[in-house]
Parts: sequence; C-alpha cells; structure tokens
Amino acid sequence: MKEDRRYPKHPLLGVGALIFDGDRILMAERGGEPLKGWWSIPGGLVETGEALEAALRREMMEETGLDVKPLGVLQIFERIIRDPQGAAEYHYVLIDYVCRIAGGTLRAGDDVSRAEWVRRRDLKQLKITEGTLAVIEKGFRERRKYK
Repeated sequence: MKEDRRYPKHPLLGVGALIFDGDRILMAERGGEPLKGWWSIPGGLVETGEALEAALRREMMEETGLDVKPLGVLQIFERIIRDPQGAAEYHYVLIDYVCRIAGGTLRAGDDVSRAEWVRRRDLKQLKITEGTLAVIEKGFRERRKYK
C-alpha cells in the first residue's frame, strides 16, 4: 500500500534497521522518491494495525531479503523535508532499531536500488540522507549494549 506521502496531514511513522558486521553496516540506496539515489539504513513505513517490530521485519524482508531480529531501539529520529515555500512536503518520525540477521539472503528489493555492506570509513563517500550518518555513528558507538 503506497499512499501519497507528499504533504501528509500528519507525520508518517517509519522504522529502520541498523545491522552491523564488524566495521561494516548494511546500507540501502533509495530507488524512488523522496531522495532517490541517496543512501540510508533500510526500513519503511508502519502500516495501520501493524506492530513496530513486525513492520521492521516486513520492511527488511521486502527491501533486503533478510529476516532480522530487532535487539532494541537506538534512536527516534524526525525528518521533515520542506518545499521551496517552506511547507512540510514530507514528514516522518523514524524509530531506528539495532538488529541482527536471523536468516535470508541479501538482495535489493522493493524501492531499494542497491543493498550493500559499507565499511565505516567509506560512509562519507556516499550521498547519505540528512541526519543518518549521526545515527549510524551512534550505533557503532553503542551497539555492544544490544544483545
């Protein structure tokens, strides 16, 4: 269900997954608007009646082909993208979880053009959505808290 996300009446709720493998993190390149071609952590919108962790697991399967186990909430993040007149064209409240892989095979799917493991030192070479790098760095610093 892909309702029009532009100029929403209320903020849209989304979930994201930070998955680490040593000095690497799983990143997804957006295949559609908004922010087509930009990199972020994989995730998406919560559907009405869907539990947050169920939404996270569904979105991860759709976008990356991976079954994940959420370990805990790292951060709640707000993204507001304004049009040239200053109106909120997009407004998301995103709950980012630290996760581990429970199964599946990595592949790009749904609205993702690429899903790849990226070394921490290489993140600054990517065009990453605003605010995401700070969340990722927090994840690298605090990931050992999540078991």
